[in-house]
Amino acid sequence: MAQRARAGHRAAPVAPFRHGVQPTRHPVLRLLQIVGVAVAVLVVGTASVAGAAVWEVASSVTTGVKLTHVDGSVDAPPPDIGAVEGGVNLLLAGTDTRQGQGGQFQNRADQAASSGAGNNDVTMLLHISEDHSSATVVSFPRDLMVPMPPCPRENGTTAGASSKAMFNTALSRGGLGCVVLTVEKLTGLTIPYAAEISFDGVMSMADAVGGVTVCLASPIKDPYVGLDLAAGEQTLSGAAALAFVRSRHGVGDGSDLGRISNQQVFLSSLTRKLTTDGVLENPIRLYSIAKAAASSMTLSEYLSNPTTMVSIALALKDIGLQNIVFVQYPTSSDPANPNRVVPIASAAAALNGALVADQPIQLSGKVGRAAVEQPAAPPAEAAPTPAPTASAGSGASATPSQAPVVLPPSVTGQTAAQQTCSKGNVR
Repeated sequence: MAQRARAGHRAAPVAPFRHGVQPTRHPVLRLLQIVGVAVAVLVVGTASVAGAAVWEVASSVTTGVKLTHVDGSVDAPPPDIGAVEGGVNLLLAGTDTRQGQGGQFQNRADQAASSGAGNNDVTMLLHISEDHSSATVVSFPRDLMVPMPPCPRENGTTAGASSKAMFNTALSRGGLGCVVLTVEKLTGLTIPYAAEISFDGVMSMADAVGGVTVCLASPIKDPYVGLDLAAGEQTLSGAAALAFVRSRHGVGDGSDLGRISNQQVFLSSLTRKLTTDGVLENPIRLYSIAKAAASSMTLSEYLSNPTTMVSIALALKDIGLQNIVFVQYPTSSDPANPNRVVPIASAAAALNGALVADQPIQLSGKVGRAAVEQPAAPPAEAAPTPAPTASAGSGASATPSQAPVVLPPSVTGQTAAQQTCSKGNVR
């Protein structure tokens, strides 16, 4: 329960975990939710935008997935408008299901793949520190062999515990709640917020932010996902953005670990755009992002409240880019199967310990397998030096009070401030 206190939550009686239960929403609660969304929109926008935004975002939200946790705790109601109090642990699971994805895989080499819930081929954990001065995004390899706890299923049955299973099977075993339980068991954290996103959802989110510009150190071609990009800067949205973050054969060494670092290039660029290009100050674009998230993801119960999304975003707004760190969960080859990976015990313990203790982290290792540092542009001659400004994302008002935990070199990744480029898989 100590972690719950750090996460800024109050214990509250919540019904036991039941998947697929859709209780009728009381009209008064519905009205309060709409009013809450109205306040959130008015904080960042104008009344003319708020009218449409309130009703459309509220109508996109459904009752979310109720979560239970390894330690037996349950989640409290969402916070009021304003930055969430205390720290945040939020899990994002990307499903590879082709079911209901608009037929976009009809004629592709990967069409014979997952149906139903699918596999959580992409799983990321966002940890925001209690004082909102640092954030860590941890990517978990799909091929990671880990112990799994018992997981409730939507049909009322329970998937039994396993001493060693492939990480990306958690979603198909027991839904989004099972992915949360597996990561909680692996890291020691309690995770009150979770979201599941499909291929269509990734495209919607990329479109909502107006595309993401990434740097390519070399051409990237991957026929498995329909990707063919020239070297240089590329602005990706829609299907191209989806193909880029999905690509495995086309980047690095063709492994899932290379795909993770390619995704980190994309995410760091996205973070810089959100914090420096005024996206969060633009009410129309902010509304588009909120609507895309509400309509294209399966959300846990309290994350499905739009006020919670606003509160978490506000907790991030003053964190400096150098204090937002993307890391791959440290792994090495599994002795029992060279096509699988297992945690590096000492490095994983260092990362887990820093997260549980709410300490900032510092990387000492290299960027990932599919990334290279972007060469610094030469300074322009006689260009005036701009005066520093205290804008969102500058870190001017959010400096970590603790010294960072320096992770061992086996932990790869980058900060959001690092300019990196993706490199193609040269066979």
